[in-house]
Amino acid sequence: MRKSAPLALLAAACLSASQAGGDKLTEADRIELVRGLTAEYATAKVGLPRSKKALDVDPKGAYDKSVWDGASRQYGPAARAGDLVQVTKIDIESDRIVFEINGGFNAGKGKWYQHVQIGMNGPISQGDQSDAPGGTSIALLFHNPVPPVNSAGIKKMLAPILDFEKQTATETYVESLPPEFQEAVKQKRAVEGMDRDAVLLALGKPVRKVREVQNGDETEDWIYGVPPGKIVFVTFKDSKVIKVKEAYAGLGTVAPPVEPPH
Repeated sequence: MRKSAPLALLAAACLSASQAGGDKLTEADRIELVRGLTAEYATAKVGLPRSKKALDVDPKGAYDKSVWDGASRQYGPAARAGDLVQVTKIDIESDRIVFEINGGFNAGKGKWYQHVQIGMNGPISQGDQSDAPGGTSIALLFHNPVPPVNSAGIKKMLAPILDFEKQTATETYVESLPPEFQEAVKQKRAVEGMDRDAVLLALGKPVRKVREVQNGDETEDWIYGVPPGKIVFVTFKDSKVIKVKEAYAGLGTVAPPVEPPH
């Protein structure tokens, strides 16, 4: 039995509306974008000028070079090609996503980038950034409602100007180590001569730390593992590993109370 024309048109309209609803950015999409891109680091592939108005980029990574050059002449650079930059804020608007870079146009010099220490889940210090230029903003302009997209998709769209796929600061640090230390980090072990940062990368945070002073010499032991099982003692003097000792606690022994790291 054939549908009447009005019923067929109504069904088509409902299907079209349903499909359109699926093309909208959902609240879950928004949350993923903010979480996946805020505080992310990238390497600038082109010069990024400072600009009071967000610099437009289309989903293919194209931009108006004359506008960018004009902003650069007026306000100077926010980053040069090859510089490490950070996405410090994201605003999702109806037809665009605006990325604040290095704290935005009004950021004070160097304030966007903190001199941080290495951690297992964070970047290492990149040195003194006190002379870093102010920031800027980039608008990924869709000309239509922002479609369903995730942070990985956004990174691909911005790839011509921002490279999110280059090595992380931690990876860069590892490659700066001597070959024997690089190999030790990969094998999750500590060796003599390493500093604390390298040991953290190799073994993570110790279960316990013990400081001792003998004949005026201060040492610090980082202890990994609890009995029964393998215990690793990493001894530091003057911030360098001077000894690594492994011991095996017998089965049936009672582990002593574990003190939190100091």
